[in-house]
Amino acid sequence: MPMHDWKRVPPTIYHHFHQRWTISICDALNAGLLPPGYSALVEQYSSGLYPDVLALQRRSPKPSNSLAATTTLETPRTRMVVHPREGRFHERANRVVIRHHLGEVVCAIEVVSPGNKAGKIAVREFVAKAVDFLRRGINLLIVDPFPPGPQDPQTLHKLIWDEFDEGVPFELPSDEPLLLASYRAAAPLVEYTPEAFIEPLRVGAELPDMPAWLDIDLYVNVPLEPMYRAAWEVCPADFRHLVEHGALPDESLPPG
Repeated sequence: MPMHDWKRVPPTIYHHFHQRWTISICDALNAGLLPPGYSALVEQYSSGLYPDVLALQRRSPKPSNSLAATTTLETPRTRMVVHPREGRFHERANRVVIRHHLGEVVCAIEVVSPGNKAGKIAVREFVAKAVDFLRRGINLLIVDPFPPGPQDPQTLHKLIWDEFDEGVPFELPSDEPLLLASYRAAAPLVEYTPEAFIEPLRVGAELPDMPAWLDIDLYVNVPLEPMYRAAWEVCPADFRHLVEHGALPDESLPPG
């Protein structure tokens, strides 16, 4: 199913789909994508941060044979990878462990909403939240189905990356302005700039799987496309018609 143009509908319409898609992603992770000892939860409060999906690991160490077929140690095959420049290391405090009654937060997934780009303050808060996650050693996956705007002219990724390594050029292809960005955070107690795995996207294209890092060398591929389709198929028919045609069914009929 192609990515829709969510700019053509009011934010309230997208919000419904956003909620459904978030839950679909969470369900997929809990239905076997995550290895034993890991859990995914939706919209949990975590030390002032409000991600859409949190991946949690129990404090007890996972057995060495518990890695499911869905986890991998191979390098993700995104078309763009942003590495730290040589010698660009930044001071960072020891990892602050954010805990939940199920365990420690290891990854956050953010599906961007129009409100995240509604103004300077909103963008600043989103970027600060993302940077805080990464500095705490929490991995991050950002799905942005909206093209860059006045507050993020070079994408949210550029704003986030500038907080670690300012001045690194970054630009998405002009015909693929949507952003999928997976960040591998630093290992605990290590001074290290995160690494970004980026996939450009356009309206009308199918979404690729994207890595959600669970550890410094372990990730699962999140099936964004199947979960997008699952969320879309349970939306009301009028809702789908409005997104696809820019008008409700009766409004799109010719007069008379």
